[in-house]
Amino acid sequence: MPTSPLSPELSVNALSERIAMRLVDDAARLRIAVSRTPDGTVILDAGIGAMGGVEAGVLIARLCMGGLGRVAVRMTTDANPLWPRMIEVHTSSPVLACLGSQYAGWSLSATKEQTGGKKFFSLGSGPARALAGKETLFDELGYRDRHDSGALVLEVDRLPPPVVIDKILRDCALAPDKLTLVVTPTHSVAGTVQVVARVVEVALHKTHVLGVDLSEIIEGSGSAPLPPPAPEATQAMGRTNDAILYGGRVHLSVKSDAVARRLAAELPSSNARDYGRPFADIFTSFNYDFYQIDPALFAPAEVWVSSLESGATYHGGKIDMALLDAQWSGTSTPHAGGVQPS
Repeated sequence: MPTSPLSPELSVNALSERIAMRLVDDAARLRIAVSRTPDGTVILDAGIGAMGGVEAGVLIARLCMGGLGRVAVRMTTDANPLWPRMIEVHTSSPVLACLGSQYAGWSLSATKEQTGGKKFFSLGSGPARALAGKETLFDELGYRDRHDSGALVLEVDRLPPPVVIDKILRDCALAPDKLTLVVTPTHSVAGTVQVVARVVEVALHKTHVLGVDLSEIIEGSGSAPLPPPAPEATQAMGRTNDAILYGGRVHLSVKSDAVARRLAAELPSSNARDYGRPFADIFTSFNYDFYQIDPALFAPAEVWVSSLESGATYHGGKIDMALLDAQWSGTSTPHAGGVQPS
């Protein structure tokens, strides 16, 4: 069994290139708007001026995972379903797909002087992160990609200004016509899909924060309810986070029994100090500062971890459907920072 969690011969940008091309070729059907900068960089609008949709969101989620993950939407048919529509994710390369590509870790910003108007900020996710390697995470992973094209996803409600595009091109060492940028606001349908599809990535990131050797992680699968988007940005962000923190389920396969036991006990979001309130309310109470929130909260609600060493599977955490129902059902009314039962 390999000692490294990553396969250096795999290029997340090469593997996802066909997905980026499909987004362009099928743009009209996917309700995506395609534009190009004067130098040829492709910009895909999946929720600002364009409508986008669930299918676009699924493809964008697959792009984010560097072509190393399966993402699907399933209608639940159970007598008492958790939620009508569920996002399901699987990857046999969980560390590379989730941390080496999907994780939103590249900070991209510009001042209002640089943009000639409003300041800009977005976190970049997707395979082009591995070309730039600007995050210390890539040093820890021991992975850098080398490819002549790349794609990056920006979760923001405006198109990136030229100064930010130029920075991405420089840091990725790409020709302008070899870069594809996808923009998906959280309050859009596609944006909601691609964020909820991070359910396994959230588990991998929490595993990394816990200091677990990432070479232990062999397979990852997960599911989370797909809520309808909220029109207001904080509410929309709250819904996508709540879907994972209170409705996300993940199954990991790991090498050793000790790691399986530890992750089952420590991974679930219920270990966090701030657990039990809607995320939008938590975010508002900390004056919109992510770094004040207990980092242990960013995890799936429920986990199963199987040990290849012993064959045993350990379980931890639980779903809180009552909290999600109170936030998403039609009997709720908006209030500052979120929604609550009327």
